[in-house]
Amino acid sequence: MVAIDPGAEPVLGVTVPSPAEPTWWMGLGLITAQALTLRRRHAHPALVLLGTALAMPLGGLLGLGDAIGALSVAVILAAFTCGSQAVSRRQVPALVAAITLAAVGTAAAGQPLGSSVVQGLGIVLAPSVIAAWIRGRQDLASARREQQRARAGETEARIQSALDRERTDMARELHDIAAHHLSGMAVMTAAISTQIDTDPPAAKRAVQQVRDQCTDLLTDLRSLVGLLRETGAEPAALHTSPRGPESLAGIPQLVAGARATGAQVTLRVLPGTGELGRGIGPLAQLSGYRMVQESLANAALHAPGAACTVLVDDSAPTHLQVEVRNDPPSSPPRPGRTGGLGLVGMRERAELTSSRLHHGETSAGGWEVVLTISRQGRDRVAAP
Repeated sequence: MVAIDPGAEPVLGVTVPSPAEPTWWMGLGLITAQALTLRRRHAHPALVLLGTALAMPLGGLLGLGDAIGALSVAVILAAFTCGSQAVSRRQVPALVAAITLAAVGTAAAGQPLGSSVVQGLGIVLAPSVIAAWIRGRQDLASARREQQRARAGETEARIQSALDRERTDMARELHDIAAHHLSGMAVMTAAISTQIDTDPPAAKRAVQQVRDQCTDLLTDLRSLVGLLRETGAEPAALHTSPRGPESLAGIPQLVAGARATGAQVTLRVLPGTGELGRGIGPLAQLSGYRMVQESLANAALHAPGAACTVLVDDSAPTHLQVEVRNDPPSSPPRPGRTGGLGLVGMRERAELTSSRLHHGETSAGGWEVVLTISRQGRDRVAAP
């Protein structure tokens, strides 16, 4: 509502009622009714738009004159709210009716018909279009967020599926290890029954060997059970290659297989005082074998044509270190092959065997993966 000074001289061409006239108070009542109606604009946007727009022709008939513009504020707010809501069949007739009421009210206040129609469109249609545009932008942003959440959920499901399958594969591998230990114990216990009378010292040594086999088997079983009980663990890689000599002794065959595909792979072995991998349990040797296998596969995928070096350092008395390093790629990686699960699979195997895994970019721009496996206490190699 426009405040009018009763004592001021009237402005030429502008007609507004004064507070001394009943029309002024009736206009104030219409504005109050609009304000009360706006309180329900979110629940019933179309009805509120019609109710606030109806005040304009009433104001025109009451003789508000140019002060009818004060009634358009509530209509603009109601139109904006209506446009920000989801489009429905009820809104379109409501918008048309509101435009008509605003134009009729403006014309009744003394404005030309053409100008009244333009003002009606500006009061109702313009705020509705602006609100609909803003809502469209918000819906687009919301849809993008939902799409991102859906992709994240799909990735999580894929990772969990890969983790479950890898754990199943680990269980099968441990079954083979347990079978190896148990079959060895069966042979040794059969020998003990004949040695206990004829060669007691040899029988005692066989008993100690059986005890060592049991200790190794229990350690591997506890490690696997601990892994399977964990929740929210890192995802692991899937392996589809045929089963082979999955131990440190099988690494030369892995290198030979990579060379057969045309890869430039060099193998270096720094031997210790005993056989390769002395003091390294079967499950830890399997972890080293898988690490080399996955690293060579990753190098072929992400750094095609790059020379690779596989180093097995068995010279330290307390640990064995396996390292796979590749040079920068000589050709671009294959398109559409990103986001693999190899590194996290290596990490899970390292945690399973209490080993340390390091991976990262080299100073020359290549990539390296280093696995450090601790030797078992009783089989640590004496330092020279």
